Amino acid sequence: MKLSFRWYGNDDPVKINYIKQIPTMESIVTAIYDVPVGEVWPMDKINSLKETVGKAGLKFDVIESVPVHEDIKLGNSNRDRYIENYKQNIINLGKAGVKVICYNFMPVFDWTRSQLDKELDDGSTALVFYVDQVDKMDPLDGELSLPGWDSSYTKEDLKDLFEGYEKVGEEGLWSNLEYFLKEIIPVAEANDVKMAIHPDDPPWPIFGLPRIITTEESLDRFLNLVDSKYNGLTFCTGSLGSGSFNDVPKLIDKYAAQEKIHFMHVRNVKLLDDGGFEESAHYSSYGSLDIVEIMKVLHKNNFDGYLRPDHGRMIWGETGRPGYGLYDRALGAMYVVGIWETLEKSYKKRGK
Repeated sequence: MKLSFRWYGNDDPVKINYIKQIPTMESIVTAIYDVPVGEVWPMDKINSLKETVGKAGLKFDVIESVPVHEDIKLGNSNRDRYIENYKQNIINLGKAGVKVICYNFMPVFDWTRSQLDKELDDGSTALVFYVDQVDKMDPLDGELSLPGWDSSYTKEDLKDLFEGYEKVGEEGLWSNLEYFLKEIIPVAEANDVKMAIHPDDPPWPIFGLPRIITTEESLDRFLNLVDSKYNGLTFCTGSLGSGSFNDVPKLIDKYAAQEKIHFMHVRNVKLLDDGGFEESAHYSSYGSLDIVEIMKVLHKNNFDGYLRPDHGRMIWGETGRPGYGLYDRALGAMYVVGIWETLEKSYKKRGK
């Protein structure tokens, strides 16, 4: 297991030298944020970012993410131009030593929450998905703005996108994903860069938009689209675990054994009776996921990929990017590292 930590660049309130102080931290997970979606990331920007990460004593080997342009997802007539740009980004990042690229194929909106600062019983604040709040949201009224959502869209842009996805539908989205993969995976293979799709968050349709990376059945279908070790998963415990229909340890056991998990996102969620959820501290009993069991199945399968603590609460008065403060994610990192060390020592003690 290689421990990593997401960092949003020099504008991130979390300083990179603080991240380095987390014991056993190896890698920074980052991206270029000032290039429009669909365009090529210049080598000078990539190399500058790599230099910054290297000066902090950390490795530059995971990118999250290289966004997929909506025209690719929709299968529009100009998708090939954007796919060629995507290929060039894989080439450029491979030259810089990047080993894994995380991306997603979610239409229009990335991860969706109804509230970003819900105060929990202990006084910390967390991201939550409350069904009654989401049901009252109208993404087409021009007022909605949450992290993970592209706020640059106008009301007309969103209307056009929604109409486009209504025509494409779920099977059309699968077809466009297959087309995309068959174009980019050979480039990833040639440049030794593993592509790792992130599951939909949460794993069900939002506002009538199709979502297709949600269950064991869909993960199997995805991996079978292009049979390559470079076509794999970012396994997010919180995303897939938000659906009570997903047995997270079982899925990790299955795909880790197949060596299809290139990147792990580990966080906990507390499932609610109405289908909603609250993000929680990483410690198992604070949520609905057994983090110890998750780490056990990773260890059993000799997982040697990248892992990062995912969304954290805001604790100890910290302010900043919702879900991406320093303190709670650092606690999460130490929790999973402690579990891993225990598993390692127990394994050696048994003489295995």
